[in-house]
Amino acid sequence: MGHTLIEKIIMKNTGSENVLPGQIKTVSVDRVMIHDIFIPFVVDKFKEMGFTRVWNPDKVVLIYDHLVPTSAVEDVRHFQIGDAFVKEQGLTHFHRADGICHQLMPEMGYAKPGNIVFGTDSHTTTYGCVGCFSSGIGYTEMASILGTGEMWVRVPETIKVVVNGKLPKGVLSKDIILRLIGDLRADGATYKVLEFSGSTIDEMSVSSRMTMSNMAIEAGAKAALFAPDEKTCEFSKVKKEDVDWLYADEDAAYCKVMEYQAEDLVPVLACPSQVDNIKSVESQAGTKLDQVFIGSCTNGRLEDLAVAAKILEGKQVAPYVKLIITPASRSIFREAIAAGYIETFVKAGAIVTQPGCGLCCGRACGILTDGERVLATNNRNFLGRMGTSKVEIYLASPATAAASAVTGVITAYEG
Repeated sequence: MGHTLIEKIIMKNTGSENVLPGQIKTVSVDRVMIHDIFIPFVVDKFKEMGFTRVWNPDKVVLIYDHLVPTSAVEDVRHFQIGDAFVKEQGLTHFHRADGICHQLMPEMGYAKPGNIVFGTDSHTTTYGCVGCFSSGIGYTEMASILGTGEMWVRVPETIKVVVNGKLPKGVLSKDIILRLIGDLRADGATYKVLEFSGSTIDEMSVSSRMTMSNMAIEAGAKAALFAPDEKTCEFSKVKKEDVDWLYADEDAAYCKVMEYQAEDLVPVLACPSQVDNIKSVESQAGTKLDQVFIGSCTNGRLEDLAVAAKILEGKQVAPYVKLIITPASRSIFREAIAAGYIETFVKAGAIVTQPGCGLCCGRACGILTDGERVLATNNRNFLGRMGTSKVEIYLASPATAAASAVTGVITAYEG
């Protein structure tokens, strides 16, 4: 019997000749990521466990993104504790306001094909876009890894997702993952891996794949994996021959196979207030909006901003609608400036903010109140996520978001 992508990564890491779903394996961790919200709890637990030194300072990445800029006095404490821990442990990878953790980890090469990476945020699954087994954990598990460099995992089952064909105009990878979540439901992939393949996937950029691996957790997935190709190698700066082992065998065993024909897909939305409440954009067309948000670790990359800029070029944001655009990292922000996208956004009447999590996690930059409705490109639309519990949140692609910002109502982009 052959092996899935996740099984091959665990086998290589542990030196095992064979692994089966359900087995418990102790893996050597290649990298960890701690974000600003969790750093005080990680440090406290680390010391409570009796550790004094992290196992490898070079393998620890600390990123300030959720609380940047601070929106509450208590936020400053997180930075003070983080700064002190960096100095105490001699950490070499530390980012203050350089961007969202899930963008920076693959962008800066911290998460590479074949690696095993854990982070203190559920959307750590994002790094699977480059063939990295990455998953979110709590602060107790993180403190344990900091002290030992190891973590136990139960080998997950894998759901194979095959998408073939050419996507219609106006349909992006965000629409694919939303459709998949709607079909699986919010718990349909719990502690399973989503493994993506097919001609549509092969044609996708790494950024588009990142959108899909980012949202895999919304179906409960432990990880989401794409086999590395030439685009991956260029992005991650690795040699193809070094990752040639990382592919799924033809006779690998899957717990489920889901197949889609790209031509059958349409622009969709996650409607209030669950990510698996999926409906076509057409069915919700005309719904009045108060705000539109384009950004987050799901859709704040350069290609997302390019899509929005193309739609907004020479147009104006609808009266009484706020359009907020947040690049996912400082480098993306600079590239967007050089490409003229930021100028296009400003001329259209958008509000462009510094890179960070911002509105997505309900911390700053556009919080809404009772009775307001927002269409956003991020990954969650739970009650209270972006303001009060009486805010309605719709999730969609950057194309749908930009087109809707111009009309002031939910609108499908038809190219």
